[in-house]
Amino acid sequence: MAYVLVIDVGSSSVRAAICDGSAGIVAETAEVHAFTVAADGTSEVDARRLRGAVEGCVDRLVASAPPIDAVALATFVGNLLGVDAENQPVTAVFTYADTRPAADVEALRTEVDVARLYQATGCPLHPAYHPARLRWYARSGRLEPATWLDFGTYLYRAWFGREVPCSHSVAAWSGLFDRASRRWSTEWLRILGLALEELPPLAGARHAERGLAPAYATRWPALRDAPFFLAIGDGAAAHVGSGAIAPRSTSLTVGTTAALRQMRVAEAPPCHVPQGLWAYAIDETRELLGGATSEGGNAHAWARANLKLEGEPLVFGAPFAHGLTVLPMFAGERSPGYRPDATATLHGLRLSTTPRDIVQALYEAIALRLAQILDALGGSDALFAGGGALSASPAWAQMFADAMQTPVHLMGEEATVRGAAMLALAARGLGTLDALSPSPSRIFEPRPEVEGVYRAAKERQIELYRKLYS
Repeated sequence: MAYVLVIDVGSSSVRAAICDGSAGIVAETAEVHAFTVAADGTSEVDARRLRGAVEGCVDRLVASAPPIDAVALATFVGNLLGVDAENQPVTAVFTYADTRPAADVEALRTEVDVARLYQATGCPLHPAYHPARLRWYARSGRLEPATWLDFGTYLYRAWFGREVPCSHSVAAWSGLFDRASRRWSTEWLRILGLALEELPPLAGARHAERGLAPAYATRWPALRDAPFFLAIGDGAAAHVGSGAIAPRSTSLTVGTTAALRQMRVAEAPPCHVPQGLWAYAIDETRELLGGATSEGGNAHAWARANLKLEGEPLVFGAPFAHGLTVLPMFAGERSPGYRPDATATLHGLRLSTTPRDIVQALYEAIALRLAQILDALGGSDALFAGGGALSASPAWAQMFADAMQTPVHLMGEEATVRGAAMLALAARGLGTLDALSPSPSRIFEPRPEVEGVYRAAKERQIELYRKLYS
């Protein structure tokens, strides 16, 4: 039996799991963490503290682990870390949710051909991506790092004690990756005044590192000879783990944030990216086309923390009977409008409005926002859904089916771990993605009788958005 160690560095927790040859979890451990946030748009995490959480999870899991055939790493993407020549952090890990570079987005709009670079990189100009963040950091006057890395590459360089490349998958989420050449964008480097040596080299999906540094080889003997595949974006892993393997199959992931994705064959020249969406490489032959919102389970967490509903079961009424219209953009907006200055808005409060009404309106609003992304993708026959938030709330899964009038196949909450394991097993020749794909635990069919109600609510939401962010 083959075994894969999967490390999943998410936005709210770190998880390590041992998966068997069918990509099923046989052992796991986790540790909760949180980004440091502030009213000025700060969203960051200390690199050493997060590394300690990761290594602690690995310590606990490999102490009695069977022989490990491969190590897979999935990380929240859009993260950026500056290190010195010794791979020591000199900045925090800046996250995709950090909106402090919003002013730099607007400044860059006057300097670059926004539409052309959007198609070249697959990423719109937005604070979630690196161009604006690097410009923001450069004008801060702080210590300039020797190298800018993603957190996964930082981990591997620490564990192997040498230079380790960044994967195409993670690089594609940066906004600096050229889709056609599969190299760092020379145009963005020129615009930002960045030398190629200030970014890590790039490598494909099948690249693996072996030979841990002596201290880690002693600490983790079960991993001494295992190949460590380069970090991949957690979104790519979640898509694969959802079972949306066929071309144009659509995955729905609702974790801390939410996303809809379709896997497509990478074209040459690259396909056109519809307005409001993005395109990210998975490997040398496939890419993801889709959109992500800044809201998802974080809105649920906010409601639980602030509306005094802890421990109470959520029972919802008829769709939109509460009369509320919500823009649930607590952390700015990504798809489809990419307004970093956007904030959450609740419209229609009355004396009769209850906390449960507000929670229902938040859930419905997120489903409506994802429905706009599905419209841009051209629709789908089925949604393969994963993420802990959906698994914990069947009512929310039904809302997504109703909002998009598309069946939702609930595939379990461990899609990211499963997907990372599937990709590692396939890279080792120990299985195929089709054979390793999961089966749904439940299917939610759309209710035709509420289609008109959801359509009208979506139009009200779009109209409110236009009034605030014309």
